[in-house]
Amino acid sequence: MEALAHGAYLEGVNFPRVITCPHEMVAMSMADGFARVTGKPQCVLVHVDVGTQMLGCAMHNASVARCPVFVFAGLSPFTQEGEMRGSRTEYIHWLQDAPDQKQIVSQFCRYSGEFKTGKNIKQMLNRALQFATSDPKGPVYMVGAREVMEEEISSYSLDPSVWESVAPTGLPPSEVEKIAETLAGASNPLIITGYSGRNHAAVPELVKLAEAIPGVQVVDALGSDVCFPWSHRSSLGMGIGRHPKIETADVILVIDCDVTWIPTQCKPKEDAKILHIDVDPLKNNMPLHYIPASRRYRADAETALRQLNTFIAQSSKYLNLVAQEPYASRWNALAVEHKERLDKLAEMAAAPQDKSVSPNVSYLCSQLRQTCPSDTIWCLETVTNAPFVYQQLQVDEPGHLLNAGGGGLGWSGGATIGVKLASDYLAGGPGKGKFVTEIVGDGTYMFGVPGTVYWIARRYELPTLTVVLSNKGWNAPRNSLQLVHPTGYGSKVSNKELNISFDPTPDYSGIAKAAAGGKAWAGVAATVEDLDRMLPEAIEQVKGGISAILEVRLAGSW
Repeated sequence: MEALAHGAYLEGVNFPRVITCPHEMVAMSMADGFARVTGKPQCVLVHVDVGTQMLGCAMHNASVARCPVFVFAGLSPFTQEGEMRGSRTEYIHWLQDAPDQKQIVSQFCRYSGEFKTGKNIKQMLNRALQFATSDPKGPVYMVGAREVMEEEISSYSLDPSVWESVAPTGLPPSEVEKIAETLAGASNPLIITGYSGRNHAAVPELVKLAEAIPGVQVVDALGSDVCFPWSHRSSLGMGIGRHPKIETADVILVIDCDVTWIPTQCKPKEDAKILHIDVDPLKNNMPLHYIPASRRYRADAETALRQLNTFIAQSSKYLNLVAQEPYASRWNALAVEHKERLDKLAEMAAAPQDKSVSPNVSYLCSQLRQTCPSDTIWCLETVTNAPFVYQQLQVDEPGHLLNAGGGGLGWSGGATIGVKLASDYLAGGPGKGKFVTEIVGDGTYMFGVPGTVYWIARRYELPTLTVVLSNKGWNAPRNSLQLVHPTGYGSKVSNKELNISFDPTPDYSGIAKAAAGGKAWAGVAATVEDLDRMLPEAIEQVKGGISAILEVRLAGSW
């Protein structure tokens, strides 16, 4: 704290801005959201072992999502009789002296280490950042005792050019032609992607590949980023763990994907040829993971796709396939299939004649797409309602749809204001960035510590729109239960009897407004009529600099 206070008086030093976060989960999620937008790791400061433990789910999310975040925690002082400046001065220093503090989170980190002297602190910091920003990216964790922080050292500097991250790798040159031939020779080629869109430059390259080999279709198996434009005729949208096309494809190219399919629910044909390109093909942090790929490549998606596209463009064999059969017919068939899918989704989102009924998720998200600004960044954490949300938002532009990509629920609260902070930062200051909307399930909203989120949003002028999908509890556990025990005891009882009900329900929007000291717009839409009236009002409030939180009570739950 002394150093932070001193930093305000330093001239010619680009001292970091400090954001006060009363909860570590929110702080880490906020840094995560900022890094998703900018690609730059931010620093999270937490208090020794207890603060580290409070990072909890957020550390998991950053690790699984390969998001660069730098975390620093203090250690209890290692002297107790005044031998050094910084020696123990409070009783808590004994209680918070963990045997190995790094072990609390090290399995989720790309690197964990300790500052043991101030004399090489910059080298240790830069080494940690190299790990955070080199593929597979992720969080890093450093600790240091107070005696080290109090050490007097001579000023010194490093050359940042020798501390860059590891350069992206590509495909072996001999393999590029094999992959192109395999895709072009397939009758039902399919590409499955999961997180390739985190590098926005990979998206147009994947589009180029799909258009160079007409008939290729693309399914997003994660939904954490825009990996392929929804409006493109080759898009199959999102299919988490399953999709009918997986079962009929004769060639499958997997690009940056953790869960391609769930074998107990869906799997490829026995004779399907599978190729896998990934920055993390062996999934080092997953004790159990394998797919029957005949070829695996540790490569950066953008680099690999550029190699494939360059080879195809320079080969007369693949010149203008769209004008040749069977590619021309396949290309035309994709347009028909895609239109039929969009027409069906439009029917699902049709406004009910009776405006007094509760809205369904499809109608709600269709209205959000039509009413929010066209450049909105969507932060999603909707679990059981996720397919309907993605189907109606239909996002095309890279970087305009974000999801945790992990299993630590509560990410979206802090991440959304982190995204807003990053968007404003890139645009030149507060209020200059893009409109940001969070869509979150009611149970997940509570995990996100809204009492902290909306206090931060008010203090740092980070207005966003939050839409809470209110269905009276956690529905995901029921789905999990019934996948294993479809006709068991649990299938016959209510959510309340399963202890997953939020009945009576909290005042979700009221919690946020209270946290903001009353300086937030709060509403509850119980009917379609309410939603049609309140949504435009909420959006205008956000445009005017006020956070808006709208609880929408969904059909089938109320």
